Amino acid sequence: MSKTLIIKVYVILFNHVMRKKVLTTSLFLLAASLFYGNAWAVDEVVTDSGTTSWMLTSTALVLLMVPGLAMFYGGLVRTKNVLGTMMHSFAAMVIIGVLWPLVGYSLSFGPGILGGFVGWNNDYFMLQGIDETIMPTHIPEYVFAMFQGKFAIITPALIAGAFAERVNFKGYAVFIALWCILVYSPICHWVWASDGFLFNLGAAGAIDFAGGTVVHISSGVTALVAALYLGKRRGYPKNVMHPNNLVMTLIGAGLLWVGWFGFNAGSAIASDLATARALTVTQVAAAAGAFTWMIIEMFQHGKATSLGVASGILAGLVAITPAAGVVQPSGAFALGALAAIFCYSAILLKSKLGYDDSLDAFGVHGVGGIVGALALVFFIRPAWMEAAAAKVGGSWTIWQQLGVQATAVGVTIAYAAVVSLILLFLVEKTIGLRINEDDEMSGLDHSMHGEHGYGLINLN
Repeated sequence: MSKTLIIKVYVILFNHVMRKKVLTTSLFLLAASLFYGNAWAVDEVVTDSGTTSWMLTSTALVLLMVPGLAMFYGGLVRTKNVLGTMMHSFAAMVIIGVLWPLVGYSLSFGPGILGGFVGWNNDYFMLQGIDETIMPTHIPEYVFAMFQGKFAIITPALIAGAFAERVNFKGYAVFIALWCILVYSPICHWVWASDGFLFNLGAAGAIDFAGGTVVHISSGVTALVAALYLGKRRGYPKNVMHPNNLVMTLIGAGLLWVGWFGFNAGSAIASDLATARALTVTQVAAAAGAFTWMIIEMFQHGKATSLGVASGILAGLVAITPAAGVVQPSGAFALGALAAIFCYSAILLKSKLGYDDSLDAFGVHGVGGIVGALALVFFIRPAWMEAAAAKVGGSWTIWQQLGVQATAVGVTIAYAAVVSLILLFLVEKTIGLRINEDDEMSGLDHSMHGEHGYGLINLN
């Protein structure tokens, strides 16, 4: 009922009371309180069913990315390691799926403790204090917690691509559990929690709409550190190690592309114009990345490869992730193309330097994340810059924002590299992380799980 209509009703009611003198003044006031209480109650935050529905869908889409990643990685390794490699992604769903409601959500989004190093809220332990909480974005906090939990799941799963085919499953499980608590959660708090220091840096904080620093740079840098610390696969690079199933890799890339709409557009935590913008630039960047990679391969080798298309898709998606809330389609096209060029170059450089990032986790996610987080400043929509300038009561330039972005990228790289190296060392010296030669030669499927991915044996 509109305010004007309510006022008219009161006028009529008041005149009626005055003429007939039937109702008392107290009855009139009671009626008024009922009208206003129903019509203008604004203190209570109510659920928006449209936004909630979209966020539930986005949560499912992000989870879909994990089996998509399992297929993407699983198709790239040798036959004897396909099941063991896919298990790395599924193990992350299980292990982080347990840790997140226990402590992960609290460490990431609770009020800052230890000088803002990490968060904590006793009510977030096992999510016990949010049973009836509706957030200011008009969705149940359960939905937000589960949506963010999917980011926490896929991030350590990405790391596994760097040391595929040569790690102990038990050691991997312990490593990702510790990494989630000691690396992912603090960085997540710094960047996305309302009191995080990177969230509040500069005029409007470090821009990371959906995880350029939190997800891709942190996992990519850790992947590089892990590849260097654990060493090469036995036989690399002398022995040719062909992918066992590029068909599965392409299907995995397709699932990742579909899931990324939830990853980016869902990060608007809304169902509105910002959501539409994020979805659109995600599509444009992915296509631009794949197109650019195809062109590079055709000029350099005379043919485009399916693996190249899949890699280009991921490069574009990674680069647009931090920028999805601030750039227009033209900027998304540029970021996708730039990411393809830089990621392709990083993979070539890997071959020259000789380190064994098995499935190019750093080459795509680390490099693509850095490119996206830094280059986005040159494509920010003017309205965002104007709002940032107004917030500081003066001017705000792209160079100032570039300084903020560079700080966030530098802090993420340094922290992830140092802490990850410490964790790798501790796990290797206690439980063991690098498998022995016999187990590596027989393959992860048999040595770690007592199974065979295709029901076959004695295959390379």
